Amino acid sequence: MSLASLLALLATAAGPADTSPPSPGQIAQSAPADEWIAIPADELLVMTLAPAAGQTKARRVVIQLMPSPLSGGWVANIRRLAAAHWWDGTSVNRVQDNYVAQWGDATEKKPLPPGLRAMTAGDYTLAWRTLAAASPNLLDPVTARPTDGRLADVYAPRITWYRGFPLATDAAPVASRRAWPIHCYGSVGVGRNLAPDTGSGAELYAVIGHAPRHLDRNIAVIGRVIDGVEQLSSLPRGTGDLGFYEQPAERTTITSVRLASELPAAERPHFAYLSTSGATWPRYVAARQNREPPFFEQPAGAADVCNIPVPVRAEPANR
Repeated sequence: MSLASLLALLATAAGPADTSPPSPGQIAQSAPADEWIAIPADELLVMTLAPAAGQTKARRVVIQLMPSPLSGGWVANIRRLAAAHWWDGTSVNRVQDNYVAQWGDATEKKPLPPGLRAMTAGDYTLAWRTLAAASPNLLDPVTARPTDGRLADVYAPRITWYRGFPLATDAAPVASRRAWPIHCYGSVGVGRNLAPDTGSGAELYAVIGHAPRHLDRNIAVIGRVIDGVEQLSSLPRGTGDLGFYEQPAERTTITSVRLASELPAAERPHFAYLSTSGATWPRYVAARQNREPPFFEQPAGAADVCNIPVPVRAEPANR
């Protein structure tokens, strides 16, 4: 039997070729290498939690910090706190079901490092022109009202993405337009007391439930968990008010929090995100909006911004 005949026979035995449309994940995986943007080590915050009861392996959570100029003051504070190893020995103090896991100093008495910046509510948003100047490839915001039929959002008139992060904007002309980061699953924000307090960045939380978009422009978003969110979302729920733990023994100890750039080279995590200005991104967004057969019989025809997560993948250290 010839090689051609053998290949034909094998193809027939394997059945008809799969003609299903590619899934969003498959579209992202097919993106060329130059559309995967490496996240700098100094934009990765690595939090190590003590091992779970009966275990010996520490638990790791990796947070991608907002790039400049977003959340600039709070992120600057977080860098200073990490450099001072301030979180070492603190704990996860609150886990509220379908809402957030929160960590920091449970006593609220640990001295903060000097030089932290004080932010105001005005810093929750940023001038669109400032963003555009920092990113020449910034996508124009698109209308996001539910009647649009493409993107559905009841919290903001327009949405876009900036260097891997979803943003919302108002509908003002470019000269006066404001933009702001939003709360999706895995987003990390700054805990605070009542306004006008905006938090220093020492108290942080990660969203582990349905996107609490009502927090947008009321609390600073400083990043997102890109690896290990299950280490937070699987923790026992607190039984006190708002999910706070009532007994110190219930808290999960934080062993360390470091910028990846401070870790030894062999211990640094390496991640990349799919460019939101490349040729693959529109195809990925369309696939998220229109999930097709054979599994989906009724494509939604739309997606809210938090249902279009920017794909992230681990990268080899020598990339």
